[in-house]
Amino acid sequence: MGNAINCYGYAGIAHASGWVLAANEGRQNIVKIFLAESPAPPLGLALSARSWPALVMAFLLCGCHAPEQSADTNSAVIYLVEDVPAGLNYDGPAASLHTSQVGIVNLMDPLLEYAASPEVENGVQTSDFSSFEGSLAENWVYDPAEQSWRIDLRKGVYSCAGNELTADDVLYTFARAKSVSGAAPVGWFLASVASVASFDTSVFDNPAKRRLGDEISKLGRYSVKVFQSAPNPLFPHVLTSFALRVFDSQEMRKHATESDPWSHQYVDEQTSPGFGPYCTERWIKGDEFVLTANPYREERAPSIKRIVFKRVPLSSNRFVIMKMGEADLSDRLTPREFEALAGLDNLKVIGLTGNETLFLHMNFKSPPFDNPLIRRAISAAVPYDWIINNGYRAQAKQWLSVVPTRYPGVSENFQPPPGGLEAARQLLSQAGYPNGKGLEEFQENFQLSYVAEKQIALGPIANAIRAKLREVGIPVELNPIPLTQFGDRTLVKRDLPFALSDQEKPVVVDAGYAIQLFFASPSAGGVNNMTNYHNDSVDALWASARTTANPSARAEFIARALDQIAADIAWLPLAEFKTQWATHTELYGFRWYPDNSIRFSDLYRKEH
Repeated sequence: MGNAINCYGYAGIAHASGWVLAANEGRQNIVKIFLAESPAPPLGLALSARSWPALVMAFLLCGCHAPEQSADTNSAVIYLVEDVPAGLNYDGPAASLHTSQVGIVNLMDPLLEYAASPEVENGVQTSDFSSFEGSLAENWVYDPAEQSWRIDLRKGVYSCAGNELTADDVLYTFARAKSVSGAAPVGWFLASVASVASFDTSVFDNPAKRRLGDEISKLGRYSVKVFQSAPNPLFPHVLTSFALRVFDSQEMRKHATESDPWSHQYVDEQTSPGFGPYCTERWIKGDEFVLTANPYREERAPSIKRIVFKRVPLSSNRFVIMKMGEADLSDRLTPREFEALAGLDNLKVIGLTGNETLFLHMNFKSPPFDNPLIRRAISAAVPYDWIINNGYRAQAKQWLSVVPTRYPGVSENFQPPPGGLEAARQLLSQAGYPNGKGLEEFQENFQLSYVAEKQIALGPIANAIRAKLREVGIPVELNPIPLTQFGDRTLVKRDLPFALSDQEKPVVVDAGYAIQLFFASPSAGGVNNMTNYHNDSVDALWASARTTANPSARAEFIARALDQIAADIAWLPLAEFKTQWATHTELYGFRWYPDNSIRFSDLYRKEH
């Protein structure tokens, strides 16, 4: 007969010619039968015809039981994800997780959003980063004399709790940003990036000082004024970020406690904390996350009424479920899996090169990476073409900048030394290490680290880099480490010597913001300067760019800083790869945002 499997109340029988799924007694799920003439394993797995059906049954039932189907299939989307949101605090550790960000941006709206561009690229609408449109804000006006922004809110906007949006909600949101600390302290966005009066750090330690200062004032029920300490064009950009979405202050205050005055526990357990298009219907950590359309939202109501996030950790499993037609949408698949799904009946693969990047991290405090000749030698030896054509299966392009090239004002100012491996050998000799002799002294620092959970995607690329560097005498070994450890050592301790990373991307669309985030000295605001790069000229140029009111002068300062950063190889840019989705052919309305998260309110179904 075959291999019987029991898991979470389901029973399955696998056959050599296919497999059968039936609900166990007491379950209410509809019985489904799947048969295949020649069942095939997920890409990258070599299994016998006998073992494959049993594996399919095992992962579909034990790893991720069949997604729930809505009675109204025209209004529901089943979305396969690596994990469901771990939390919805955008100032905590969960904010670093892609699925948490997707949850946040669909439950909470910002004051502003980038305007839509008429351009559609490979099925995805782009944005006009020079223009803004109101989301919760109706009007926003800058007063250069006062260095202030007046923001007027939309009237008649309601949260999932039925509370109307008012100025008090904006004041609460800014006060919370000012007063909380965490893995992603959002007060930094206001104080350091947007020049909204610096924050008193004592609020982190003294609950009595958790109050709003003079940097923002209430003008009326639906209006606020925000003051800046210096001219700075980044304020509206910051307001688009997932890190400053507006909370329902009435609901948040109901759940505040003495030990948790800003209701973090409430936001990270089960809640619909803001004024977004969707509300939380069900949230089972580690399994499922279900959103339904906000019942109080009449204007700009979403076409898709229900979203079911189903946790399927392995991309190979998401690939199979999509191929079988059992879900509407998935992302974060491997290039090979996207390639295989493209063009299948009822499926399409869409995407564009946005801000997803791959780079080599060489720590300036870890010798010999403090030697510019070593950095140049490595840049000459890296197999860029192999990375693009094999690592990403031509779904990427060589990155010739230190800022995503889709961003405005970015020049492609990085060029590896010509000559490839021979050039690398010459540079090593100039550095005093002919054919790599003597580099063994730094063997520990030549451990090439990358996120272990991304082994399928990054492992082959890391191995290709290792092979080329060893060919010229650089003694590289591979060091996959857990994501949590990788983040701690790159962003907190900043002591990881050598790493391959696709983790970092600037979510504020501005080259100057990227400079401050990654390349300014820590004393100059470089909070994510993971390579310990320091150049006084770059710091000075950015300081000038931050405070100038002249757009042309600002652009010139930024261009000069970017040229210096590229010349120093503050990090080594390798590739820009696509942000992609595999989706049902009837789903339309996809738009790219800098946080790479889908806004389901953009989507709609259309028969093709």
